[in-house]
Amino acid sequence: MADNTSRKMISAMQVSLDGFIEDTEGKTDWVESWADAIQLIDDIDTFLLGGRMYPGYGEYWGMIHEDSKRIPPNPEVPSQADRLPSDSEIAYARVAAQTPHLVLSTTLDSVSWPAARIIRNLAELRAFKATPGKNTYVVGGAGLVATLMDAGLVDELRLIVHPIIVGHGKPLFNVTKKHPLELVQVQQEKKGQVILTYRI
Repeated sequence: MADNTSRKMISAMQVSLDGFIEDTEGKTDWVESWADAIQLIDDIDTFLLGGRMYPGYGEYWGMIHEDSKRIPPNPEVPSQADRLPSDSEIAYARVAAQTPHLVLSTTLDSVSWPAARIIRNLAELRAFKATPGKNTYVVGGAGLVATLMDAGLVDELRLIVHPIIVGHGKPLFNVTKKHPLELVQVQQEKKGQVILTYRI
């Protein structure tokens, strides 16, 4: 657990009731908006994501951010659900464009997202975590979250659990060891989702 002088790293993810973040075809059609997760975390001064997730993340949110500055917006800009971006997605894109991003990668040579930089290893990330600061939002993907949990770098998990059983797919927690969790908050949403907050 982080002390009072170091920043907290908080993962906020959306998951099916049986623990999957996508089905066997890579679909996530039970998730209305990926922007919902950021609303679970206050006082964010850094975003953290993995190198495999970054290219699609940067392209998608960058497109929404650039379009949001146009008046009127471009009606051809899609969102994950093949519809126009919602107000929360536009708000997410604007916040993300102004917030420093760390991309953990050993393969990427550069990142184009505003205020983003590459970090190469967990030692560098651990040194960053030890500096004073606000919360770091661990965006994902699932592989990064599992790696950070196994390394003892995640302080809290905030999960939006959707009322759907996928059966098979990509699991959220492909960790290599057990992680005891302390449940600190449960919140039920109108559409059947349950938001669970765990302290590690």
